[in-house]
Amino acid sequence: MKTRHSLLWKLALLQVGFCLLLAWLLYSWGLEVERSTYFLSSSERQYLADYAAEAEDIWDHQGPPGLERWRQALEAREHTWAAVLGPRLQSLTATALSDDEMAHLTFMRKLDWPMSKRLKDELPFVSIDFPRHPEDGRLVLQLPERLLPTGVTMTTYALTHGVVPGLLALGLGLLLYRLLVAPLAELRERANALRADNLDSPAGGHLARRRDELGELAQAFEHMAIRVRQSLAQQRQLLRTLSHEIRTPLARLRIAGDSPLGETALRERLGQEVDSMQRLVDDSLNLAWLDTERPQLAAEPVVVASVWEALVADACFEQGWAAQRLPCDLDEQCVVSVHLDSFAQALENLLRNAMRHSPEGGTVRLAGQRERDFWHLTVTDQGPGVDEQDLERIFEPYLRLDGAKGQGFGLGLSIARKAITLQGGTLWASRAEPGLCLHLRIPAQG
Repeated sequence: MKTRHSLLWKLALLQVGFCLLLAWLLYSWGLEVERSTYFLSSSERQYLADYAAEAEDIWDHQGPPGLERWRQALEAREHTWAAVLGPRLQSLTATALSDDEMAHLTFMRKLDWPMSKRLKDELPFVSIDFPRHPEDGRLVLQLPERLLPTGVTMTTYALTHGVVPGLLALGLGLLLYRLLVAPLAELRERANALRADNLDSPAGGHLARRRDELGELAQAFEHMAIRVRQSLAQQRQLLRTLSHEIRTPLARLRIAGDSPLGETALRERLGQEVDSMQRLVDDSLNLAWLDTERPQLAAEPVVVASVWEALVADACFEQGWAAQRLPCDLDEQCVVSVHLDSFAQALENLLRNAMRHSPEGGTVRLAGQRERDFWHLTVTDQGPGVDEQDLERIFEPYLRLDGAKGQGFGLGLSIARKAITLQGGTLWASRAEPGLCLHLRIPAQG
């Protein structure tokens, strides 16, 4: 299975998203923290703007003397320095500004500017225009100590640049744990279970459904467990079947040896039983080899009609059938790309299975048609057929359905299916009217 590196993209997007979130949070929240710690609040700005409105009213109605009295009262009330200036920064009160006071006007700040102490721990000077006629004058005062913003403290700095980024990093770690560590821990438990010969516990259905490398790894684990279970089950079944099937001919051999048979009859019986055991061992080893080794079979062009003709000649010689009872509807154009020996063995198993279950005078027919890059072949007999629920079971090794006739061991169809599968084909069965139809889908040549 070709990986798409989707896990890499997930991790990359997660890290990029984390960095963007952290940058946005530090910028927007940091800006808000700065505004709340270095800027005057709206109520404080309005409080100072009201002083400018009072100064404008007094200037309009009382003139410089009244404005001077109001300025002095403001300084006493707020414990600060204040001045009311005209358009050219001249004093609108009766008291002129000194040189030192004029120096304060160099670094005046607006109400919406950040407020902090200057060098030498000096409070900032704030310029507030008259609200109705800002071109006529302004109120300038040194910000009262009680209104000065606290600024960013160590606690606030630690919160914005330490605690919050740490929490975000912790969230990223939890996401990485859920994305990587937890699935790896689950796979580790699965590997430990396999090591302990526990083949039944699945590797997590949700993990196997993931569309990334870890999902593919979980699927590989489960496929490996299934293969191991199948191999163990086949080995157990092989041992049970061999012990049962070999015990029967051995018992017959013992009976034949103890019986008063003549030398010729005894030799014939011995040959039959030995041949039976030899076929059982050969077929069992062949099935085990195909299932465990899964060999890479070299493909070559094969004319199906020629293979069928050779198989029919051997079957007719052994079984005494007439060749007309084994017709072939294919011509020389039916050429498949297969391993000759394995394909011939599979087709022979299908032919002999069909002959074994055919009635007296029945026929076994080979037919087929081209389907794009494959040939769809069918082997149809006129026997009793198989029930619908048993169509898949007949390919299980060592299985012989109740009432099945013949002396086979239930391995022919299993060997045929594995041989066809190893060559990129498929083998299945369906009911015929009458009989059974076996379907082969084989890669075509050219």
